[in-house]
Amino acid sequence: MSRRRVILGASLAALLLGLGLARSGWLGPGRVPFWSPAHRWSPEEQRRIRSLSLDALPPLPPDPSNAVADDPQAVALGHALFFDPRLSGDGTVACATCHRPQQYFTDGRARANVRGEETPRHTPTVVGAGYNTWFFWDGRKDSLWAQALSPQEAPLEHAGNRSRHAQVIAAHYRDAYEALFGPMPDISDPRRFPRDAGPVEDPTLRAAWEAMTPEDRERIDRIFANIGKVLAAYQRRLLPGRTRFDDYAAAVSSGDRARMAALFTDEEAQGLRLFIGKAQCINCHNGPLLTNGEFHNIGLPLRPGEAADLGRAQGASQVLEDPFNCLGPYSDAAPETCLELRFIKTEGVELVGAFKVPSLRNVAATAPYMHNGSLPTLEAVIAHYNAAPRAFPGHSDLEPLHLTAQEMAQLRAFLETLSGPPAAPAALLAPPETR
Repeated sequence: MSRRRVILGASLAALLLGLGLARSGWLGPGRVPFWSPAHRWSPEEQRRIRSLSLDALPPLPPDPSNAVADDPQAVALGHALFFDPRLSGDGTVACATCHRPQQYFTDGRARANVRGEETPRHTPTVVGAGYNTWFFWDGRKDSLWAQALSPQEAPLEHAGNRSRHAQVIAAHYRDAYEALFGPMPDISDPRRFPRDAGPVEDPTLRAAWEAMTPEDRERIDRIFANIGKVLAAYQRRLLPGRTRFDDYAAAVSSGDRARMAALFTDEEAQGLRLFIGKAQCINCHNGPLLTNGEFHNIGLPLRPGEAADLGRAQGASQVLEDPFNCLGPYSDAAPETCLELRFIKTEGVELVGAFKVPSLRNVAATAPYMHNGSLPTLEAVIAHYNAAPRAFPGHSDLEPLHLTAQEMAQLRAFLETLSGPPAAPAALLAPPETR
């Protein structure tokens, strides 16, 4: 009888403690006791969770192709240029027009639209872009600085040209530019250096460019490349910030179940279990940035009136032809360091219709989704992966997941825990006070 009383007393004490914790709100609304099975992780699951945490993020890799990539003066100049609309054809469009700091450096649109006409693709965030190997959805650029150049001359984006942008630097940023790159060439003679000229679609601008001497074109190209390099230096400072998931991963690593329960609901923990298991998300969305940086065709539907997009099959060829690539004359890299470009895969059915895997950090706050903005919500994204429709063109890399409605809701709940602001000095998240 004495032993039975002890057992009953201990059980009653545990029950009263649990009720007390729940009534006191210590567990929080919707939380479960720390002994819930939802927060029990096998050694392999713990390893996978740790691999996704920002605590596992290595230092930002150097960019040998950009000698000023981590120069504070380059960061300051790139910061100013990122918000300067003078780097556009009509003086109204800056990088920050589509990459808005208050929206995690996206624009909230299905596709970028700055002049009443949509661009072909969705605006991705630049947060964490310094870790990327390939840039744009199709990987047609191989450095952050080379990527920064294309929108400046794209008709549906900045609609500018490299001669005009070089003139902006000479007129407004000469001192800062020369502190980094040495004396600027004299480009004040309009007969040699037209205000508007570049190898762009506009026939007038192209004719003006072709009328310049090769030496003068090279002078403008050099300034243009350096604009990209300082823009890249600024963007390298925009890193992903800590999220509730990262704190949870730390609790998993230390085995602190009470902390786990305080951070995640049962539904969120089950969603994480699906993410690293049955739902197979971790196959492509892995590492601390939650992307493998590779290219996949996932059978996205075409939007009305949309032509088939070849994706990586086209981008791989374009990056090899780019004069601003790692092996080009404006790169600061030794050729032997350009391994990704030298060994790039340019053929194969798996490249057709394949697009770069985006980071999932802050994914709940950056709708709509996919390279063409075709999926408006996370629910639509999860449903698409669950169904794994056939692809056109190419073949889909997906297979049906057979998730239940409850499991899809759990996965959605987990994705909400990946939200967090960029980790960057506050001054870099707004336009500089003076230009």
